Amino acid sequence: MANETAHTEVPAGGHAESFPPFDKQTFPSQLLWLTVSFVALYMLMARIALPRVESIFAERRQRVSGDVAEANRLKGESETAIASYESALADARGRAQALVSDSRVRQNAEAEARRKDLDTGLNARIAEAENKIAQTKAAAMVSVRGIATEAAAAIIERLTGGAPANRDAVAAAVSEALKQ
Repeated sequence: MANETAHTEVPAGGHAESFPPFDKQTFPSQLLWLTVSFVALYMLMARIALPRVESIFAERRQRVSGDVAEANRLKGESETAIASYESALADARGRAQALVSDSRVRQNAEAEARRKDLDTGLNARIAEAENKIAQTKAAAMVSVRGIATEAAAAIIERLTGGAPANRDAVAAAVSEALKQ
C-alpha cells in the first residue's frame, strides 16, 4: 500500500467559508427570524399557555380556600360535638353519683329497718327468755325451799335423833333464811 499522508489543504468547494450562524451576511435575516420566532412564541405563551396555567392556579387557590373553609367548618362541628359529649358525660356522671347516693341511702334505710326488726325480735326473745328464766328460777326456788326444808328436817333429825315436831316451823325458818 502506498503511504498516504495527512491531508491539510482545504479542497476548493466547501470548507473555506465560515460557519453560517456566525456569517455577518446572514445576521439581519437571523435577527428577523429570531424576532418573529420570539414574538410568535410570546403570543402563543401569552394567549394559550399562560391563561391555562393561571386558570389552574386560580382553581387550585379556590380549591385550597374551599378546603380550608370546609376544614374550619368541620373543626367547629367537632368542637361542638366534643363540648356536647363532655356535657353529656358530666350529666351522666352526675346522674350516676345521684343514683349511687340514692342507692346508698335506700340501702342504709333498709339495713336500719332490718336492724330495728332484728332488735325488736331479739328484745322479744330476750324478754321471753327472761320470763322463762324467772319462771324456772321461781320453780327452782320453790323446789329449793322444799329441798332446803327437807334437808333442814333431816339435819335436825340426825342431830336430835328424832324428827322435828313442827314441820311448819322448819319451813318458816328456811323461808326466812332464803329471804336474806
